[in-house]
Amino acid sequence: MNTGSNESGDADAAADGAEPDGATRGRQGQGLGSRAPEFVKARRVLHLSWQVGVFVLGLAVVGAGIVMLPLPGPGWVVIFGGMAIWATEFVWAQLVLRWTKRKVTEAAQRALDPKVRRRNIVLTSIGLVIIGALLGVYLWKFGMEMPWNIKDQ
Repeated sequence: MNTGSNESGDADAAADGAEPDGATRGRQGQGLGSRAPEFVKARRVLHLSWQVGVFVLGLAVVGAGIVMLPLPGPGWVVIFGGMAIWATEFVWAQLVLRWTKRKVTEAAQRALDPKVRRRNIVLTSIGLVIIGALLGVYLWKFGMEMPWNIKDQ
């Protein structure tokens, strides 16, 4: 039971297993919640300003990533970078990033499965053979002529 004392040796966790500051701990041992410096968290107005700044910076990065999706650039990487910026301050972003990491890890493990790799190699080989055959038929019939320059035959 938490007695309210912060002396070393006293129980730091409440009876229900919650952390004393209200933050919860994840499987990796990292707590959820703000990672702002202690002097920022100690002052409410400064902490609110910090959160607004983190939100605006994360929003700018996510917006740049969204713009990069149809344009050249690493759109998804930048979007997840913006989410990581948000995750330094907001619990919802931390939970989204943990879920995403878990799903990516699961997909990577499935992709490394020998049966799945063999299937993917076979399907890729079949696709390349089909594309090669279609390209061969096109070259046999029309030669090196571009499709938009072909006259009706």
